Amino acid sequence: MPVHNTRFSRLTLLTAALSIAAMANDAFAQAAPSGVTVAPQLSTDATLLAVSATADSKRVPDVAAISAGVVTQALDANAAMRANATQMDKVMTAIQAAGIAQRDIQTSGINLNPQYKYVENQNPTIIGYQASNNVNLRVHDIGKLGKVLDALVASGANQVNGPSFEIDQPEPAYDEARRAALDKAQTRATMYAKALGLRVRRIVSISEGGGFRPPGPVPMMAMAKAMDRAETAVSPGETSLSVSLDVVFELGR
Repeated sequence: MPVHNTRFSRLTLLTAALSIAAMANDAFAQAAPSGVTVAPQLSTDATLLAVSATADSKRVPDVAAISAGVVTQALDANAAMRANATQMDKVMTAIQAAGIAQRDIQTSGINLNPQYKYVENQNPTIIGYQASNNVNLRVHDIGKLGKVLDALVASGANQVNGPSFEIDQPEPAYDEARRAALDKAQTRATMYAKALGLRVRRIVSISEGGGFRPPGPVPMMAMAKAMDRAETAVSPGETSLSVSLDVVFELGR
């Protein structure tokens, strides 16, 4: 799959401190304790070129993450928790019936809070209790995500949030972006070397940054209610996995 949006920034040209750098490298290498990585030694006529390059690899997400739960209210705490447990059992049954594996189900929070009545010039009074129980889910078949959401609401879930989309195996996409960023950094280094009447001798160091960029704003469904209509529509869009490289080249005659 092609890589898009390759770009560069922070180009810095550094001239090595010739004999001083060489002597400093020698001294540091001799003084460094065993197991400590030291900077590579430079030729006395070396010039250092630092190039930053960024590349994106785009993929269609194959995993959706959602959270779902139940909120109940009652006059006393025990009744609120019992009602919540009964309703949450139905939700968990629906989750399992949807084919979601146990490893993709994780409880994210169980809460019980008093509900207060506020009157001016009076102390707040407790008028009831609210209980909530929420789980995080990972859906590997995005084509079934709409049915899963509908099943959750139909079974009694009245709090649904998400989805957010992920790549289940992102490393191949990251490697694609790494190769593209490195190729562009090398091309840019060659261009600068020729402009200076030099050539690229080697890569001195590479450091990497980057990360995941979601396909856009994450939709939110809060206090969901069952609706007599078609299956909930879900569109995963496209996800960008970005890698930034800082590459230092040694230039010389």
